Amino acid sequence: MAVSYKKLWKLLIDKDMKKKDLQAAADISPGAISKLGRNENVTTAVLMKICNALKCDIGDIMEIIPDEPKGGDGDE
Repeated sequence: MAVSYKKLWKLLIDKDMKKKDLQAAADISPGAISKLGRNENVTTAVLMKICNALKCDIGDIMEIIPDEPKGGDGDE
């Protein structure tokens, strides 16, 4: 499974915030912002700080992308 933070970036646009603003408001590191930008895993503490800063729920900033089924015949 993969994770996508597209919802976070859309929310920042709606709130007229830049990544730097989020970093300051949520008190998170530049490395965490970089990982989010690459759709990499971050700690739940980082996600909680973001949700607290943006006053939203975790489902508002991320989604889980299920793996594609393996096999070519579609019978799985």
